[in-house]
Amino acid sequence: MAKAASVTPMMQQYQKIKDQYPDAFLFYRIGDFYELFNDDAIKGSQLLELTLTARSKNADNPIPMCGVPHHAAQSYIDILVDHGYKVAICEQMEDPKKAVGMVKRAVIQLVTPGTKMDVKIGEAKSNNYLAAVVPAKGKYGLAYADLSTGEFKVTTLNNRFTLQNELGALGSREIVVPDGLSKDDKKLLGQGERLLSRADAVVSAEASYVSQDLTDPLQVQVVSMLMQYLLTTQKRSLAHIQKAVAYAPAEYLEMDQDARTNLDIIKNSRTGRKGDTLLAVLDHTKTAMGGRLLKQWLDRPLLDLAAISTRQNQVQTLLDHYFERSELQDRLTKVYDLERLAGRVAFGTVNGRDLIQLQTSLDQVPTIQEILTKLDDGSFTQLLKSLDPVQDVAGLIRRAIEPDPPISITDGGVIMRGYDKQLDEYRDAQANSKQWIADLETSEREKTGIHNLRIRYNKVFGYYIEVTNSNLDKVPEDRYERKQTLTNAERFTTPELKAKESTILEAEERATGLEYDLFQKIRDQVKQEIARLQKLAAQIAGLDVLQSFAVVAEDNHYVRPTMHAGSHDLTIHGGRHPVVEQVLGEAKYIPNDVIMDSKTDILLITGPNMSGKSTYMRQLALTVIMAQAGSFVPADDADLPIFDQIFTRIGAADDLANGQSTFMVEMLEANAALSHATASSLILFDEIGRGTATYDGMALAQAIIEYLHDHVHAKTLFSTHYHELTALADSLDKLENVHVGAVEENGNLVFLHKMMPGPADKSYGIHVAKLAGLPSSLLDRADKILTHLEDTAPDHAAQPAAKPAEEEAQLSLFPTEPVKPKANPVLKKLEKFDLMAATPMDAMNLLYDLQKQLKKK
Repeated sequence: MAKAASVTPMMQQYQKIKDQYPDAFLFYRIGDFYELFNDDAIKGSQLLELTLTARSKNADNPIPMCGVPHHAAQSYIDILVDHGYKVAICEQMEDPKKAVGMVKRAVIQLVTPGTKMDVKIGEAKSNNYLAAVVPAKGKYGLAYADLSTGEFKVTTLNNRFTLQNELGALGSREIVVPDGLSKDDKKLLGQGERLLSRADAVVSAEASYVSQDLTDPLQVQVVSMLMQYLLTTQKRSLAHIQKAVAYAPAEYLEMDQDARTNLDIIKNSRTGRKGDTLLAVLDHTKTAMGGRLLKQWLDRPLLDLAAISTRQNQVQTLLDHYFERSELQDRLTKVYDLERLAGRVAFGTVNGRDLIQLQTSLDQVPTIQEILTKLDDGSFTQLLKSLDPVQDVAGLIRRAIEPDPPISITDGGVIMRGYDKQLDEYRDAQANSKQWIADLETSEREKTGIHNLRIRYNKVFGYYIEVTNSNLDKVPEDRYERKQTLTNAERFTTPELKAKESTILEAEERATGLEYDLFQKIRDQVKQEIARLQKLAAQIAGLDVLQSFAVVAEDNHYVRPTMHAGSHDLTIHGGRHPVVEQVLGEAKYIPNDVIMDSKTDILLITGPNMSGKSTYMRQLALTVIMAQAGSFVPADDADLPIFDQIFTRIGAADDLANGQSTFMVEMLEANAALSHATASSLILFDEIGRGTATYDGMALAQAIIEYLHDHVHAKTLFSTHYHELTALADSLDKLENVHVGAVEENGNLVFLHKMMPGPADKSYGIHVAKLAGLPSSLLDRADKILTHLEDTAPDHAAQPAAKPAEEEAQLSLFPTEPVKPKANPVLKKLEKFDLMAATPMDAMNLLYDLQKQLKKK
C-alpha cells in the first residue's frame, strides 16, 4: 500500500520560496540541476519538452518534477520568458559540503519579458523596453527603460490616444502598473498580450538618483516605480541605469500605430519582419548601437529645423569624402556593443572575453578621431571636441586580461602574466610542481622498467601512478600504495607524491582565488567609468547612423531635401518609393511629382486598382519621415515643410477581438485624423467609405473631404473609386484632381504608373479582374451588367448631391457651410484645361470624359 509523501525539509524550503513568487516558474538549484516541482513541473515539461518524472514515486501523491542542467539553463529560461512568463532563479547560497543542515537557498534574480539581459542572435539591433504607467486625473505618466543598455526615458501624456501610440512605438512586452488600475486602463495596457506587473513607487536612493533631474511629480512617481521594480527583480547593482530623460511626443513628428503599421517603417505589416521596410533600406549601420539608434530616429523624426540641418550637413560631408567614409566603416565594424558591455559590467556578468571586446572597441576610437579631423568642413567640430576615447580603460584591460581568455572567470587563465607579482609566484610554483611530476614519471619508468607507466590527475582521486595489468608483475614490492583498481589497470600513490599533491593543489587554489579577486577589482575599476562609456557609445552610434545615411544616399541616388518653416508648401519632383524601388529596381520604377502649394491642400486621386495610388501616397509619407530624420530622400529634388503629425487610413482590416468590423476600424482611424490633425499635419486616406453601401460610403467620403478642406487644412492625399467625388474640385478651392494613367490596348489594360492632372475617366475594375485571371464568361457578363447600370443610373449618381440648406444641419456629419450652387461642371472643366501644356492623350481623355458627362445629362 502506497504511503502519503512526507514533507521533507527541502520541500518545505522550496514551498516557502515558491510562495514568494507565485506567478513565476521557480528554478530551484539542487547540485548541478535546476529542478521544477508541482504545477511548474507539469507546465514546464510541456513548454520546454522535458521528461516529467516524480519525487516520492511510491507515495499516494507523488510530487511532479522535471529539471535542466544548470550550465544549459539560460536557453530554457529564454523560452519561458519569450512565452511571456517570469522565471525566479533560486541558487544555493553556500557550499553543500560545508553546510550544516539544509543548504541555504535564495532567489538571486527574477527574469521577466521586460528584464532580459541576454540578446539572441539577430536581435542585437533591437531594444527590449520595460515600461511603467501611472494614471492620474486623466493624464498618464509613462517611463521606459532598457535594462541591457541603461537607457531611461519618461514623459507625461494627456490622453489614452497618445499613450496607446507611445506604447505601440516602444513594443514593450511588459508594463509595470500600480494597484487600483481601472478596467479600461487594464484593457488598454494589456493589448497585444502584454504582461502587467505590479510595483510600489518607493523612492529609494537609486530611484532618487535616476529621477533627480525631473520636476514633474507624476514623472518622479512613475520613474521611482519602474526603478523599484528593477531593483526588486534583479537584486544587484544597476549602476549602468542612466538618469531619466524627460521628453514630450510633440517634440517629434508624431505617428499613431496605424501609420507605423501601414507605412511599413520598422516591421512589414504582412510578415511582421524587418524585410521590405524603410528600416531595411536605410540600415547600413556597422554596430548594434547604430542599428538601435536608427530605429529611434525613424520612430521619432525631428521637428527642429536646425537639428535636421545639422544631420544633413554631416551626411553631406560623409557623402563627399568616400575614402574617409570607407575607413570609418572599417573601424566601426570592429566596435562591439559598448552599451550592453557597460551593462554587463554593472550587472556583474561580464567575463574576460567581454572585456577584450571592450578594449578592441576602444582601440578604434583614436583612429576614428583622426578620420573626423580630416573632414575639416566644420560639421563634426562639436563631436570632436566632446569625444572621449576612454583610453585609460583600454590600457587597463590590455595590461590585465589575456588576449584570448577562457569564458569562465573562476577557473583561472584570465589574468595576464606580469600584472600581479603574487599571482606570478603561484603560477611559477604550479609550473615547477608540474615539472616535478613529469620528472617523477620519467624516474619511475627507469626504476621499474615499465615504459607505459603514467602519472595522472583527476578531481576525485588527485594525482596517481597508473600501471596496466600486463605490467603489474614489474611493480617492485612495497614500493607503491594501492589507490584504485580498474578493469585493465591499477592506480597507486606514494608518500612523496601525496605531499607534492598537497603543494600543487594549494598553489592552484590560491592562484585561482587570487585571479578571481583580481578580475573583480578590474571589473570594479571599469564600472567606475560606465558613464563615460555610455556617452561614447551614444556618439559612436550617431556617427554610425550618419554614415549609413551617406551610403544609402550614394547607392540609391538620393538628394538632400530643402526644408523650410513658415509655410506648408510641398514640392517633390521625380519622387520614388524607397522600398518598392528596391524591389523593382531603379530602372523599372516610374517616378512621380507631388506638388501642393498654398493653393492646394487636398489631392483627390483616382485611377484603376493596382495602378499605384497607394504607393504614391505612401512614398510621400516615407519621404517626409526620411527627411525629418536627417536622411536624404529618393527624388530628383524636394522642398518640404516640417510636418508635426502623420495619419493614415490605408487597407482593410477588422478588429474582432474588440468587436469592431472593418468599416468601424476605418471610421475610427479616420476620426483619429479628423480629431487630432492640424494644418501642419499630413493625412493619407485610401478608399474611405468603401466598407458600407455605395451611397452611404460616397456621402461619408464627401463629408470627410469637405471637413478636411474647410476645418483641418492639413496636406491630404485622398484616393477613391467614387469618381463622382471628382466634381468637388468645382466647389472646393484647395482640392485638385489627379489620376494614375492607364490606357487600353486591344482590349487590355496597361498601367502607366504615372500621376497626371485631372480625374480618371473610369475605374477599370473589370480589366483588373481580367488580369487576375477570372473566367472570360464571368467577365463578359460583368461588362454587360456595367453597361446596363451606366445607362439606367439616375442623374444624381454622376456627381455628389448637394443637400438643401435646410437639411444640412440634420444630415451633415461635420459642421460645414451651406453648399453653394455648382456651376456647369463640363464648362468648368473645359475652362480650367491647359491646352498648351497637354499631350494629345490628355486632350483625348478630356474629350471622352466631357462627352460621357453630357450624354448622362
